[in-house]
Amino acid sequence: GPMIRALRNCLIEPAVRNLDPDSARFTVAHRDVLRQKAILRRLFVRFYHECRALDEQWFRDCPGLRLEIGSGSSFFKEVFPDVVTSDLKPLPFVDLVARAESLPFDDGSVRAIYAINVFHHLPQPRLFFGELQRVLHAGGGVVMIEPYYGLFARMLFKRLHASEGFDMVVPQWETEQALGAMSNANQALSYIVFTRDREILRREFPQLEVSLDRPHTQLSYILSGGLNFRQLVPNWAAPAVELAEWLLSPLNPLLAIQHTIVLRKKT
Repeated sequence: GPMIRALRNCLIEPAVRNLDPDSARFTVAHRDVLRQKAILRRLFVRFYHECRALDEQWFRDCPGLRLEIGSGSSFFKEVFPDVVTSDLKPLPFVDLVARAESLPFDDGSVRAIYAINVFHHLPQPRLFFGELQRVLHAGGGVVMIEPYYGLFARMLFKRLHASEGFDMVVPQWETEQALGAMSNANQALSYIVFTRDREILRREFPQLEVSLDRPHTQLSYILSGGLNFRQLVPNWAAPAVELAEWLLSPLNPLLAIQHTIVLRKKT
């Protein structure tokens, strides 16, 4: 309603306020926000380490390159220099311009793909899964961090973004979206595909299996304001926020706003 809109408007991060979400300037602004917000920066470093740890755990001795898709404002490569970064937009700080649905790599040449808040922006997930079956080496896979669908997440995401929805009951996976657009995404897509329609996924893409689906992260993301909203606590509070988050972690099935999914190509 109007009250939610007014509150959202008041909390919006000034650096991105008047920028088009589909523009390169928006991504550059996000990169600056990420560098300035210690709580968010530390959270993303944890994400990068989690992606790498899960890669080591699930893809073990699998050969091939490590690729980040939708790199945008990410600084994954600064933490792990061997990662190849890619984005839809031609940005000065990514290695290559590529769509997740048509990757410029040989069959079976990729060990791991990292995708942080990328999957729900893909207008045609089936093309992405087909491409995963092609480029991944057997035993390799993708590590995704996505919006969750627990009680708190549902309440939050339905009200959070003007340009992105959260619709758990939409029948199809595909969204009507301009090529290369960030807007008009459905943040419930990971729930729809990996939970609600997991049998359909298994039937249509028998080579891919969901190895892990773990909810996490509430306070750090919310109190940092993420990339689009103002930070709600000072930077020096980061360790206290992380401690509180750890103490609350048993309640993650209810409170989590994100989850990590590992999708593996069978050997």
